[in-house]
Amino acid sequence: MSPIDRYGSDVLSGDWRAPRRGRSTPTPAEPDLVVEEVETGWVGAVVRVEKAGGMHVVHLEDRRGRTKAFPLGPGFLLDGAPVTLTPPKAAAGAALAEARRAASRTASGSVAVEGARARVASGSRIYVEGRHDAELVEKVWGDDLRVEGVVVELMDGVDDLAGIIAEFQPGPGRRLGVLVDHLVPGTKEARIVAQAQALPGLAQHVRILGHPYVDVWQSVRPERLGWQQWPVIPRGTSWKHGICAELGWAHSSQADIAQAWKRILGTVRSYADLEPTLLASVEELIDFVTEPGA
Repeated sequence: MSPIDRYGSDVLSGDWRAPRRGRSTPTPAEPDLVVEEVETGWVGAVVRVEKAGGMHVVHLEDRRGRTKAFPLGPGFLLDGAPVTLTPPKAAAGAALAEARRAASRTASGSVAVEGARARVASGSRIYVEGRHDAELVEKVWGDDLRVEGVVVELMDGVDDLAGIIAEFQPGPGRRLGVLVDHLVPGTKEARIVAQAQALPGLAQHVRILGHPYVDVWQSVRPERLGWQQWPVIPRGTSWKHGICAELGWAHSSQADIAQAWKRILGTVRSYADLEPTLLASVEELIDFVTEPGA
């Protein structure tokens, strides 16, 4: 006779770490799938999966027609067995297709040219007022401009716009597009532009456009900085310093202002993060200087 085992089988034999109900199985949260949420005991059919507050949630409808949302992931039972709900296959496929579509576009929304090298610079140019303008144009339209061979240059202000244009010597094959800050009726900038546009023989080869913002910073959608609209800075206060103060950022030196712009520029992912007025002006300037036969 075999001796009696007073303690039963070895409790450490086998996979002793496995949960009592078994290990959780990844399961797509397809519509009409009926599951139970473990913590609340809520039982319902999947009606939809969506992204809310930066996370995916699944909506479950019980037999009374009531709907409740839960974080997508572990913590559900399917026929008594634990499952980890994952995005439905259709949604995953759509997300993949969207990622591929986004990868095929430049930051300006143009179709990316695979393997294209930058062209030798053409004779035409786009002039902008300052470094921040140039950096913003480069971030959003840089890929397009390199393909077209268009160089963006700084003017360091528009006070002598007529002289700048004359020095460039625009003509056939040398078109000039100019982007001006704060170009609204009654401003100094509007008067300067009007004088430059009056120069004889330039209309065919020069186009001057602008945006209404005090500074190009303001062309970034305020939502990217957590605002509904850009703050109004009191007269007598440096606009950039005032904006930094509103954001709670350092602004005592020029290095602080430069760092602030880098942070703002870092919030720009594509053309969708910029105001339509700036988009329209830059796009028109690019079209103007790259027009076939220009």
